[in-house]
Amino acid sequence: MANDNDKIIRHAGIDRLFHWVMAATMFVLLATSLLPLVGVRFGWYEVHWISGIILTLVILLHIVRSLVWQRLITITPRPSDLSSTLPGKYTPAQKLMHLAWTVAILVAIVTGLILTVKAGVPFLTRDPYVYSLRTWGVMTLLHDLAALLSVFLILVHVYFGILPEKRAYLRAMVLGWVRRDELKSAHDLDRVARGD
Repeated sequence: MANDNDKIIRHAGIDRLFHWVMAATMFVLLATSLLPLVGVRFGWYEVHWISGIILTLVILLHIVRSLVWQRLITITPRPSDLSSTLPGKYTPAQKLMHLAWTVAILVAIVTGLILTVKAGVPFLTRDPYVYSLRTWGVMTLLHDLAALLSVFLILVHVYFGILPEKRAYLRAMVLGWVRRDELKSAHDLDRVARGD
C-alpha cells in the first residue's frame, strides 16, 4: 500500500542537470546582451556566443533525450488537457510554459547562429554581405524578441517556482522528488505512472 509520504521521482538527475545548465547559460546570455544596453561596458561578445554554443549543444542533447528515452507526449499540450479534471505529470500551464520556452529558445538559437556569420566567430569566416541589410534586420529583430520573451518567461518561471503552493515543483527540480500527497492533490497518479 502506498504511503502519502512516499517519495516519487519527478525529474531524473540528467533532466535536472539539463535544466540548471540551460538556466545558467540563459542567465549569461541575457546578462551579456542586456547589460551593455544599460551602460555596463565589457567585452561581452565572446562570452555571449560561447554561451550560445553551449546552450545549443545542451538543447540538442535535450531534444535527443526527449525523443529517444522519454515520452514527448507527456509535455505536449493536447485537447484532452482541457477536459481532464486532473493532469498527468505536467499541468496545462506547465505544458504551455514549456512550449513558449521551446519557441523562444529555438528562435534565439537559429537566429543567433545566423548572426554569428555577420559578427564573426573564430571558426567561421565573417561575411556581413551574405544576406541583405533587411534580412539581417529581421534576424536581429527575431533574436531580440526571443530574448525579451525569455526575460518574461524567466520572471514568470521564478515567480511560480517560489510560491508556497508550488515549492514541491521547485524541490523536484533541485532534488528530483515530490511526496505522493503533494502530487496526488494536483495530479492524476495513474496518468503520472503511465507517463501521460
